[in-house]
Amino acid sequence: MHHVTPGGLDSHTAQSDGMRRLAAISGASVGSSRLWMGQAHVPPGTVSANHHHGESETAIYVVSGTPSFVFVDVEGEEPVEVRVDTKPGDYIFVPPFVPHREENPDPGTEAVVVIARSTQEAIVVNLDELSWTSPERIP
Repeated sequence: MHHVTPGGLDSHTAQSDGMRRLAAISGASVGSSRLWMGQAHVPPGTVSANHHHGESETAIYVVSGTPSFVFVDVEGEEPVEVRVDTKPGDYIFVPPFVPHREENPDPGTEAVVVIARSTQEAIVVNLDELSWTSPERIP
């Protein structure tokens, strides 16, 4: 068993512009082999870079603030950009390879979320734009 305190969170993990990720549970920190868990902080009035998490399934729990999650929905005839506004206590599920970004529209309050991923390390693939590419073509 491992105990990770707030002071033990590690910023040496994959990052995207506009937000800061801190690893708590990972292969490097506790020797996990199938799980990554940590926090993300999005400053007031900030938009993160567009990105996806490769093969990882990602679960997000909103701790504080009112972050928005913007993604490309490809299930209709045309890809559509969708915005999901959240508040503390909400959960978000991001399937593998779904391009998205985090936004914090609040001008005065940082948004903090807890993240759990189905891979042992944080996979982050930063993208130039919020568009869908089939997983086979993604680096």
